[in-house]
Amino acid sequence: MSSSDNCNSRHFSWLMKSCFPDPRPNPSLHYSPTPATTFLHRPTTISSLPNDLLLEFLSRVAQSSLPSISLVCRRWSQLIDSSEFYDLRRRRGLLHFAVFVVSFSDSGFFAANYQVGHDSHWRTTSFLNNNYDDAVYPSSYSALSSHARLAAIGRWIYIIGKTTMLRCDAWTGAVTSRSKMSVLRKKFAVAVVAGKVYVAGGSTRTAAVEEYDPKRNAWRVVCHAPRMRYGCIGAAVDGVLYVIGGLKIGGTSGNDGTRTAASTGAHVYASSMDLYDVEARRWLRTRAVPGGGCVVAACSSGDYIYILASHAVELSFWRFHGNRRVGFGEWCRLKSPPLPTQVRLDGTVRFSCVGVGEKVVLIQIMGCIDDLLRRSGRSTRGLKEALVLVYDCGGEEWSRGADLPDVVRRAACVCVEW
Repeated sequence: MSSSDNCNSRHFSWLMKSCFPDPRPNPSLHYSPTPATTFLHRPTTISSLPNDLLLEFLSRVAQSSLPSISLVCRRWSQLIDSSEFYDLRRRRGLLHFAVFVVSFSDSGFFAANYQVGHDSHWRTTSFLNNNYDDAVYPSSYSALSSHARLAAIGRWIYIIGKTTMLRCDAWTGAVTSRSKMSVLRKKFAVAVVAGKVYVAGGSTRTAAVEEYDPKRNAWRVVCHAPRMRYGCIGAAVDGVLYVIGGLKIGGTSGNDGTRTAASTGAHVYASSMDLYDVEARRWLRTRAVPGGGCVVAACSSGDYIYILASHAVELSFWRFHGNRRVGFGEWCRLKSPPLPTQVRLDGTVRFSCVGVGEKVVLIQIMGCIDDLLRRSGRSTRGLKEALVLVYDCGGEEWSRGADLPDVVRRAACVCVEW
């Protein structure tokens, strides 16, 4: 047989196979339909779950794991930031109150937290820039000082300085920049009412009261205070903003912001508080601490405002009923904190007051009390900014809390539910 025949024979064989395929099954070409059950049992990853189910899982995670979870992806970070996530943890009883203290330096700030009645010591807290939000530049830290104020909305801590404001996440440690106040202030009053931050006082030029809306990240002037105060303290109960104590600056101010001649003594400012009804947008009657004195620390807890006042020869501790439905405006003198009568709460020794649930925490943020240290059995002299006293509002007794960490100096304080 010639080679050409062989070639033709091969061509014919190829043609026949192409037109008439081999009826015998070819395993390599056989198609097997996928059973329907295969799709039903296909593995599902947690990231493929809808947001509502993912929130259910994430909300049960231990608090110590939240910083790591927030870094998994942008979606998880946004879910943790949502109000639904916070509400789920509250309903499951996973939130608790703690006191946060923050001290500042040019390179940053140091923070610690303390759960009253649970912790035996203060726990350090690390705050870092958040990769998913606005960057925080070193200039933001240097703009803060010992005169910065703290406000807390949920787990968010707002550090409000004269020319800058930062928001810190108590869960994840993320720090982001936020809009600064439109008015330059120093030693001003700050409080939270209905999820918004209010600041008053601390300015020599205006008596404007500003409101910060976290959702819009914007400040606006809502009214003007009747008095221009410096070094005042802020608190809030039942929708009312309290601007307490402080020094007198210039004259008084009307609702239109115009200043009038000074006619009120400085002692009236130091022992009084102005009340602003946030919803009604009007100022209520000014209240004065019974017996006068100088307000050196104040806070809100439940339906009450608690005030520590310094007099010429003693300290006094007061409770003001702030619930406007019953008992509003009633004063009650309480047991004074166990401090030596020789202590003068002035520029050398300062305290800050924080309401934590049914307790009031009095924190020494500046100064030295050698006499008190000797009475407590310590031989060390000159220890600064360390004393912590706790007042039980139900039992009406004072007790000793854990001292502040030694690295804390001139700290600002706030209560956080986290």
